[in-house]
Formats: sequence, C-alpha cells, structure tokens
Amino acid sequence: MAKVQYFGTGRRKTSVARVQLVPGTGKITVNKKDVEEYIPHAELIQVINQPFAATDTMGAYDVIVNVHGGGYTGQSGAIRLGIARALLNVDPDFRAPLKRAGLLTRDSRMVERKKPGLKKARKASQFSKR
Repeated sequence: MAKVQYFGTGRRKTSVARVQLVPGTGKITVNKKDVEEYIPHAELIQVINQPFAATDTMGAYDVIVNVHGGGYTGQSGAIRLGIARALLNVDPDFRAPLKRAGLLTRDSRMVERKKPGLKKARKASQFSKR
C-alpha cells in the first residue's frame, strides 16, 4: 500500500524549506532532529504551528522538513509557508482560512545589498563641507 504524502516548498529571506506531510500524530522533524532540539525558541515553534491552528489540523500530520540557509527566524518562516502549501495539497478547502490568516503569502523582504563607497547598504561616512 502506498503511503500518502503531501509536499510543499517555503522560502523566507535566504532560507529554503522542503516540507513533507504524512498522516500521523503531529511530530515535527527538522533536518532529522526534533523541532524543540533544532529551534531553541518556543515562539518560533508557535510560528511553525500556525497553519495547523488556522485549519484545525493540529496533531493530524507528521511533518518532515529539510531546511537550509539563513537563521532560526528565516527558517521557521520558510517552514510555515511550506506547511501551508502542503496543507493546500491535502484539501483545497483550506485555502480560505490560510489566506485569511496571511499564511500563503511569500514574504519577499530580503537584505539590501551593500553599495560601493558606503559602509553598509545605506550607511555613509559623515558629510563634511570642508
């Protein structure tokens, strides 16, 4: 018998998360580690669980995530988007609650590049007339 799996990809800043949903008990595995072991902040784990809260599917699916790039915040945002997209594959009726919660929008904010002649992206040395 074939195992039912749903896939979704999420991106945030420089992080890319490939998410796999499997019907189960709600266990979240990130890069072959438990989510509490991989992400040290409880509020970021709440961010990851937002799609399940919006669709009332908390504890219905096991989540297997492969994520790389960025830091904890970017990675948890990427995982959240990946879970939301995978839930759309589970049931297209989840689109309305996920959209209302703003979980299907890719956050396009990126770090601005450094410009030549400046110290950072916008920080310049102090101007002096003479």
